[in-house]
This record gives sequence, C-alpha cells and structure tokens, in this order.
Amino acid sequence: MKRRLLLALAAAALPLALRAQVPDPTGPQPDLPKEQLVIVGRGGAEHPFAVEMAATPEQQRVGEMFRPGVPADGGMLFDWGFPKSSQMWMRNTLVPLDMVFINPDGTIRSIAEDTTPRSLAAIDSRGPVRAVLELAGGTTAKLDIRVGDTVKQRIFGNAQ
Repeated sequence: MKRRLLLALAAAALPLALRAQVPDPTGPQPDLPKEQLVIVGRGGAEHPFAVEMAATPEQQRVGEMFRPGVPADGGMLFDWGFPKSSQMWMRNTLVPLDMVFINPDGTIRSIAEDTTPRSLAAIDSRGPVRAVLELAGGTTAKLDIRVGDTVKQRIFGNAQ
C-alpha cells in the first residue's frame, strides 16, 4: 500500500518538476520565421497576413508574451501538427488578441475576440483543431472574419 502511495505521489510531482526546469520567460521572444496566410471570407474577400510560425513547444509556450503590439497585417500561427483540443491563455500578454481556432482542413472552428490581457482564464477551442492563429484584438470584427471562413496556408494543404 505504501509503495502505491509513493508511486502516485511521484507521478503527481513529475509534471511540476519538469515545469520547474523550464524558466518562465521574462521578455518577448525574438521574431519567429514568417509565412504568408490568407483568410477567405464568405463573400470571397481575401485578407492576407504575414504570420510568425510558432512551431516548437518553447515558441508556443512563449507566444505573444511581453510584446507591446501585433501588426494589423501580422500575427502568430501555432501549428500543433495534428488535431487536438486546444486551450490558450493570456499570461504575460500585454495586448488584447483575437484567437482563431482552425480545423485540419483550414476552416475556422471558433473565434475568441478581444481576449483579456494578462488573464489566466482558459480560452478553449471547443473541439480538436490543427492550429490557432493569434491576431491583433478587433481584427476579426473589423474584417468580418467568421466561423466557417477558410484559412489558406501550407500546413492545411490548401495554399496556392
């Protein structure tokens, strides 16, 4: 019985120990490699963006933290590599963001608009997604980007 208890305690402590080995960021990460992305609206309107590609776990963990702004024609694309439920947060993020949750085929599954800076509240994808696109807060409303619109980018296999 004691052995089971010790194993259970060790298993519970492992994630905390691993997290403790990765220092918390204290500033923004350097600019990441950029790629083109286009959001196509229902009426056929195309909205081009040059987005930073957050591909590694470390890049994804830091994301837009500590940055004073996001360019109107920029953003950050978090590529999970496969569909999975996604939860984001705004820890150490100084400006509101629009978070666009994208299905594996490039269609927009859900959008969280004008997220609250520095919040630890979970922002959920509401199902499995291939990627999350972070844009400057208010961008989706301004451009009338909606659930069901299409994101064209190489990771979805639909870029021209």
